Amino acid sequence: MCDAKQLQDTLCTRIIMTREGNITKSLDPSSATINRDALAKTVYSRLFDWLVDKINKSVGQDSDSRTLIGVLDIYGFESFKNNSFEQFCINLANEKLQQHFNQHVFKMEQEEYSKEEINWSYIEFIDNQDVLDLIERKPVGIISLLDEACMFPRSTHETFATKLFQSFKNHSRFKKPKLSLTDFTISHYAGEVTYQANLFLEKNRDYSIVEHHSLLSSSKCPFVAGLFPPSLEDTSKSSYKFSSVATRFKQQLQALMETLSLTEPHYIRCVKPNSGNRPGNFENLSVLHQLRCGGVLEAVRISCAGYPTRRTYDEFLDRFGLLAPKFVGTQNNEKAATEELLQRLNLSNYQLGKTKVFLRAGQMAEMDARRAEALNNAAKVIQRQFRTFIARKEFNRKRRAALKIQCYWRGWLARKLYKVMRREAASVIIQKYIRRWLSQKVYIHLRFAVNTIQAGIRAYFVRREYQLKRQTLAALKIQKNWRMWKARSYFLHLRVATISFQCAWRCRLARKELHRLKLAERETGALREAKNKLEKRCEELTWRLQLEKRLRADAEESKSLEIRKLQNALEEMQLESDAAKALALKEKEANLVLRNKLEVATNQSSALEESYVKIQDLTRENQSLKISVESLEKKVADTHRELVISQNETDERLRKVKEVESNIAQLQETVHRLEEKLSNLESENQVLRQQALVVSPTNGLTNHATPMILQEKDDNDALSYWLSNTSTLIFLLQRNLKPSGVSTTPQRRYPGSVTLIGRMTQGFKSPSNHGSSGTGGTFGAHEGIQQVEAKYPAILFKQQVTTYLEKIYGILRENVKKDIGPLLSLCIQAPRMSRASMSKGSRSPNMIGATQQVLSSHWHSIIKILNSLLSKLRANHVPPLLVCKLFTQVFSFINVQLFNSLLLRRECCSFSNGEYIKSGLAELEQWICEASEQYAGTSWDELRYIRQAVGFLVIHQKAKKTLDEIMQDICPVLTVQQLYRISTMYWDDKYGTQSVSREVFASMKMMMTRSSQNASANTFLLDDDTSIPFSVDELTKGMSDVDLSDVETPPLLRDISAFHFLQENT
Repeated sequence: MCDAKQLQDTLCTRIIMTREGNITKSLDPSSATINRDALAKTVYSRLFDWLVDKINKSVGQDSDSRTLIGVLDIYGFESFKNNSFEQFCINLANEKLQQHFNQHVFKMEQEEYSKEEINWSYIEFIDNQDVLDLIERKPVGIISLLDEACMFPRSTHETFATKLFQSFKNHSRFKKPKLSLTDFTISHYAGEVTYQANLFLEKNRDYSIVEHHSLLSSSKCPFVAGLFPPSLEDTSKSSYKFSSVATRFKQQLQALMETLSLTEPHYIRCVKPNSGNRPGNFENLSVLHQLRCGGVLEAVRISCAGYPTRRTYDEFLDRFGLLAPKFVGTQNNEKAATEELLQRLNLSNYQLGKTKVFLRAGQMAEMDARRAEALNNAAKVIQRQFRTFIARKEFNRKRRAALKIQCYWRGWLARKLYKVMRREAASVIIQKYIRRWLSQKVYIHLRFAVNTIQAGIRAYFVRREYQLKRQTLAALKIQKNWRMWKARSYFLHLRVATISFQCAWRCRLARKELHRLKLAERETGALREAKNKLEKRCEELTWRLQLEKRLRADAEESKSLEIRKLQNALEEMQLESDAAKALALKEKEANLVLRNKLEVATNQSSALEESYVKIQDLTRENQSLKISVESLEKKVADTHRELVISQNETDERLRKVKEVESNIAQLQETVHRLEEKLSNLESENQVLRQQALVVSPTNGLTNHATPMILQEKDDNDALSYWLSNTSTLIFLLQRNLKPSGVSTTPQRRYPGSVTLIGRMTQGFKSPSNHGSSGTGGTFGAHEGIQQVEAKYPAILFKQQVTTYLEKIYGILRENVKKDIGPLLSLCIQAPRMSRASMSKGSRSPNMIGATQQVLSSHWHSIIKILNSLLSKLRANHVPPLLVCKLFTQVFSFINVQLFNSLLLRRECCSFSNGEYIKSGLAELEQWICEASEQYAGTSWDELRYIRQAVGFLVIHQKAKKTLDEIMQDICPVLTVQQLYRISTMYWDDKYGTQSVSREVFASMKMMMTRSSQNASANTFLLDDDTSIPFSVDELTKGMSDVDLSDVETPPLLRDISAFHFLQENT
């Protein structure tokens, strides 16, 4: 926009022009601040002037017009606790206008009296010229002294106030307060005002700096450069030019007074009735003060001092000539007739002008009273004669029409009574709707405020919890990585050392064995074959050692491949072991033969004895080989165990992945619903932006139906009725309305239908389409149904009906939960109470049967409620989709309540209580089977948590069950936290058995520790689903098309005027 360097020089330096040249002076911080403020004021002033000029041009004033009509609206007289330079200027303008007002009123009176040439005396009025001289007079006026003080840089508000006190100490309109050194008081026409002179000098100064003008005129922005055109004024020695705000205001005020003197003014005084802005409140003192400040009382006094009432002679005679009609009718001179009439009326102190008669205050009212009295007397005479004629005529007419009146009288009375009753009923309905609207408005406002506060508080706690979780997860991740690195380093070092030690040790053993075999070969040739076999065995062991190294290196890459190789190696080693065992047996046999030979030939050489020792060494070597084979078998078993653990972990991860996929599917469904609602809101906002707000003709239906629904919210039968009707209406709307903005093709207009659906299709059309050819398309495969473009009333009606459907569904669902909730708590508490009663009393068969009947009565009550609800829904023809969704959520509520009660109360986690709940669940299962899948749906699957928990309670020999059997076979749905909670709280009150084993508890704790990083896995309670489980599209697709050709218009719609179009073709 502007050069940055030039802007810095302009704000921080000052150029002084001399004969020798320009001198650049740096400014101190205070001067630079003043320079910056001056630049801001200059830009603001130019922008304001530009805006005013644009507004004046846009108004379209004719510059060639000779006449002018202007409106001047200024602030009234101001007197506050603290009055500064602004109040001083405003009160100066009010003084000027008050002087003009007094002069104008007095001048009009004087011109009127002089024109009519009547005798009148001078009227005194208050002249405020002395106040104006005090402020404006040169050279010792307040404005002059203020400009003079502003010219001196070292002047302060104390010196300015002292100069005012010295100059006007004897002036009657100027006063000095006692408790202040800088305040001064001026007696205006409306009262005394005390001004604080602290900021007069700062607010009066207005510097015009040449550098600012040059900087902004050279701007690259054409708009800014246009605000500051090049100036032709001569540059002075200083770049600062002083300009007085008060002087400019006085000059503009003087120009305004000159403009007012050339026009014919008319005055409008606005009076504020009270200071609290309340209706019906009139403060006398405040209004009197405003009238006095506005000069209205002075104007009235001036007008009343003369002749306030004046009329022309012809107007006067026309109005009051009836007081003396005989005398006035004979006179040709209007002035003489007027004078004679006034004399006959005994009036005095009036004046007769050339064309008008002037009356004092109150005389016109007296003449009007006499005129009204004369007119009243004449009217009485006329009325008396006219009433006599009318009475005679009326009597004759009544006598002739007596029989006819009696005939129609009863009918008229009946119609009148009907109108009265209809009016009373309408007034009651209107009052009801108005009160409902007011209550709804207050409720919506309060709910919005509560939601806003709750959202803020919840967001704060969620952010704080999220930050804590982030810190915790970051610390755990750092610890995990450090421990993993440390353990891995230790493991790698240990593995390298172990392999090296094993290699060295096995090489040492092999060398020893080789040395022994070589010695044996030298000593005897019979053992040569055994030596060769041992060498081959050593080579095989060396090869197997290398193979084991490679297998260990490859184990980290593929465990399955390693397991297969180990199994193959195990089989080979088993074969070799068997061969070694066979060889050992053969050697034993050979040893026996040798022993026999030794017994026979005891005199052989000592070499045979050494060979026998070597054979024993070979036997020990075979035993060491057996030990190595057993160690390899143990290693294979350990590897197999690790494989099983890894497979279990993989299965657990797959289960979690499936749960995540199900959650993602639910989220996608929720997002789809939100997108549908968003599209509806966008279409509604589009219609609102087009300002096509038309009152929906269906407001009568919705407003009439809402109170009925609220009154019958505890009646499930009525709610089922409204649920069926609203769902059917949504289906019809979805089928007959097409989305807004969809292009349509012209089609022939279908003939008017006499059915309900046909009349509704024609009635939902836009008013602009009546009388023209119909347009629309078909929805799905419904031929002959003409779709209507969804305008705002139809969209609003559809949204309202959808809202009512969801509200009715929620009320019905909560009613069922409210009825079932106490029974569920009794189902949990019943076994404990029955055991206590049976332990204290007798155990007779009658007592046991009564107890069992009491226990089963709670479940039977629940089934009775479900049967009643199902019968009501079927009787009202509620769509099966809604019935299925409702029972699914009800059974989910039963599952949540029973499962949470089971986890929170230890007395419920018993063996007998599990058997009791299992019997109740069996009854619920039987009810679901009887209700059929069409209405029950997947309700039995909603009870999976409590079914598996109860199944765990009632199984025998829990201590022999492993964790895998429990989590995979018995309770696959329950989490580790929930299983641990049930296991710790379980107690067998019937057989006295124990819970799961300590190994299972340890495994549970280990798995809980692994999953402790997941915050959602720490909770073990279930949450109740209170959402709406269906959308409009699902409801529309789930409902079948019904032929409604024979359906008549309901009485509710027939009584509403907005739905009379349904009966037009009947």
